[in-house]
Parts: sequence; C-alpha cells; structure tokens
Amino acid sequence: MSYVEGEDRLRTPLMAGFKSRTMDVQDFLIQGEGREEDKREAWELFQKAYQQQMKGELEEAVSLYRQSLAAHPTAEAHTFLGWTYSFMGRLNDAIEECQRAIALDPEFGNPYNDIGAYLIEKGELDEAIPWFQKAMTAKRYESPAFPHLNLGRVYEKKGNWTEAIASYKQALALNPDYVLAKRSLGRLVSMLN
Repeated sequence: MSYVEGEDRLRTPLMAGFKSRTMDVQDFLIQGEGREEDKREAWELFQKAYQQQMKGELEEAVSLYRQSLAAHPTAEAHTFLGWTYSFMGRLNDAIEECQRAIALDPEFGNPYNDIGAYLIEKGELDEAIPWFQKAMTAKRYESPAFPHLNLGRVYEKKGNWTEAIASYKQALALNPDYVLAKRSLGRLVSMLN
C-alpha cells in the first residue's frame, strides 16, 4: 500500500505495519470469543472495506466496516473505521472508534497513536501527548516508530526543539529507514543551524 505522507496527515496507516507481517484471516480467528464462520465473514468484510477505503469510496467503506464489526468485533476494524471517519473530516467519530478499539484490545497500539494524530488535527497538541506515550508502550504495535515521529511533531509545533529532535531520533532508532523521520529531523536541525 502506498501512502502519501504530508505535513497535514500525521496518521500513518495501520496496514503498513500489517503488510510487513502479512495480516490474514488467522489474525481475526484468534481474537475474542465467537464462531469461526463469523470471524471469517468479518475478515472478508474487513478486506472489502479496506479496498473501498483505498478507492476513496468512504461511505461504502464505513458500511462494510460496520458489517465486519457486526459479524465479529475487532480492534482493527474499529481502528480502520475511525481512520475512514478521519478522511471524512469526522474526527470526533474517529476518536470514538479508536476508543472502542482500545476497549476491545488495550494492548493494540495503533488506536492510541491515531487518537493522538486526530487530536493534533483538531489543534489539541497537549491532549495528544499522552496518547502517543501510550502507543509507545503498547505490547502489540507493528510500527512503534510512528508515535515517536508524531510526538516529535507536537514538540516541534510547540517550539520544544530538543524534545522534537530526541523524538525524531528515537523514531529512527526504531526504524532507520523511516523517510519522514529522516526528513523531519534534517529539516529541524537545518532550521536550528
């Protein structure tokens, strides 16, 4: 999946982490109680929803994510539904879906990072910080560099250069190939010289 990382979009997609370990139906089968056929149906609907989301068919994606959740609720489906809502400018709904994801699986790091990113989009920088910190300590998080980058962006916006640089460096320590972290660190260091 490609993702255009821009200054305005602080949310890095959950799928990027899943691609690295090939998320499949097994991820849904091990989650929670329920019948295997319901979990398989939820997985199929989740995949269709994601495809519609990537095509920009957001209303259809919302409908399919909701159907997936009705078949078998997962933290991933709530998080992706929230991500879709964010594309629609519905940040409060996005945050609510991430909170539902956390209620289902408090060890899943992505929704913590996403809430922080949505709060940044709302201009609530101080409120975003603890969400990134929670993402950093989550036990199940495929892309732990993302909250460090986002925290660095908060610190940079607040003029806390030392903290921003440290956050960008930590993102790079976790993922040396993280291009946006390299650019952010380079830009800030250049600006300060």
